[in-house]
Amino acid sequence: MIAKKTIPHDWDSLDFSYRDTEAMYVQVYDQEWQDPDIVVPEDFSLHPAASALNYGQGIFEGLKAKRTTTGHVTLFRPEQNAERFQNGARRMCMPSVHTEQFTQAVKQVVQKNIKHVPPTEKGSLYVRALLIGSGAKLGIGPSQSYTFIVFVCPVGPYFKDGVTPISLKVPENIHRTAPGGTGGIKAIGNYGPGMLHVLEAKKEGFDELLYLEARQNKYVEECGAANFFAMIDGVLYTAPLNDTILPGITRDSIIHIAKALGIIVAAAPLKITDVLRAQECFCTGTAAGVAPVGRISYKNKDVMYNDGTVGEITQRLRNALEDIQCGVDHPILRQFSQWRMNIPL
Repeated sequence: MIAKKTIPHDWDSLDFSYRDTEAMYVQVYDQEWQDPDIVVPEDFSLHPAASALNYGQGIFEGLKAKRTTTGHVTLFRPEQNAERFQNGARRMCMPSVHTEQFTQAVKQVVQKNIKHVPPTEKGSLYVRALLIGSGAKLGIGPSQSYTFIVFVCPVGPYFKDGVTPISLKVPENIHRTAPGGTGGIKAIGNYGPGMLHVLEAKKEGFDELLYLEARQNKYVEECGAANFFAMIDGVLYTAPLNDTILPGITRDSIIHIAKALGIIVAAAPLKITDVLRAQECFCTGTAAGVAPVGRISYKNKDVMYNDGTVGEITQRLRNALEDIQCGVDHPILRQFSQWRMNIPL
């Protein structure tokens, strides 16, 4: 592999956008998995009849590598990403990437790009894993060959103002997914259709959309790129998992952390009318972390939470998650230390 020259990063101005790094992982499946290559991140050739381009046969995962307070670099629960990747591959008629294959690929790419991991509390190295149908396919059906790719990028906060509470708009007749569809996996075709409506919402001053379910149009599901939680009368609610809700790794982590902190958690149907009377709300995701919600707009009603500041429960959970990821030791959170996978330096 020929080394690629990259521009030094300004750690204090990182946002969630692409930046060049040193290396990426590429592995081809053609009846069986071929030997992988570590190559320079750059454009690569793809046949115009590839099933990923024509029929959206592809999935992706996102996870992060962080520097801990002791100087180690760790991944956060990568086995969970591998399992979700396998579920997505099954749903999209693609070959499985085994857990060891997935985690080793991620570890190799992080090691090759170790200098791009930001200092502690300055950001993280975002890891994107892709599996796409790369073989030519004219008729609708699974490809005969596939490409597994892992690339990385140093990032800052997903929402531009970081911990500042975000504003959500609830669209009345627009839905992220439908029962029986692919909303429960990270299919590449899930995200493009929502771009138009998110851009329109941003023009109105919102950060994201909060979608309702498609059947009755009254129960909250999730945002376009994050799960959703609401604190109502002492109980932390989130929508139950089904084929329209993405099983977020951060969502699952927050549920476990909240219970450890003595917070009552319920995965139960959540009416939008109940969300509007919640004491505080937040979103969770690999990219977003724990993002506090300061405002929700539904129909002609605008609701502010905590006067636009971060709620107490939201802050506790956000701090706890970041402490676990960064290796800060707390007796009550020590049980979650196994969520970190160390990267040999």
